[in-house]
Amino acid sequence: MGGYGGGGAYAAFSALRGFAREEPAGRREEAEERCELCGEPIAPEHRHLLNVASREVVCVCRACSILFHRREASEGRYRLIPERRLYLEGFRLDDARWESLRLPVEMAFFFHSTPAGRVVAFYPGPMGATESLLELGAWEEMERENPVLREMEEDVEALLVNRTRGAREHYLVPVDDCYRLVGVIRTRWRGFSGGQELWREIGAFFEDLRERSVVVGGEGGA
Repeated sequence: MGGYGGGGAYAAFSALRGFAREEPAGRREEAEERCELCGEPIAPEHRHLLNVASREVVCVCRACSILFHRREASEGRYRLIPERRLYLEGFRLDDARWESLRLPVEMAFFFHSTPAGRVVAFYPGPMGATESLLELGAWEEMERENPVLREMEEDVEALLVNRTRGAREHYLVPVDDCYRLVGVIRTRWRGFSGGQELWREIGAFFEDLRERSVVVGGEGGA
């Protein structure tokens, strides 16, 4: 991976490393994952950063995540992905409005992209995440009817919509949840329709997401 986006951020990051205790060699070898900034072992449950320009998700240890709690410390290159998950009960998005978005599938996620200077829409498929053209007016209308969308953090939070197989689910989630769903679909897809195993995995994904989410009204925040 490249640099850290600025001398100030790198200096602070280096200082944090100085406080880290050396792990015994055996434990270092047993660790399944390491922080992608400092190389320290990390637990299975850990925080992520987003490289705003490339949209790459980076696994980080607790010390590095603390550094990036302040956006100015990263000078905008990396942003700490938040952990809140909201199930938007009563979200207003009828079939006609969905059709106006001209998405070819019944699942998509939307987020404010600062590099693009607008809201972007992606849908998952067997080849990964594909961007769909989104008219600004369509998103503005959704925001007017669902003010909770104005609370989304740029780049790192997304509206995730699931309308597959009769579902009508709407979530405000960390953007890495969306990329995790994309990974499930890309790696499990079989044949023309995805296969039974894939749909079991998708069902399990949304069941877990629902359990981890705070239920709020679609028109307001938590």
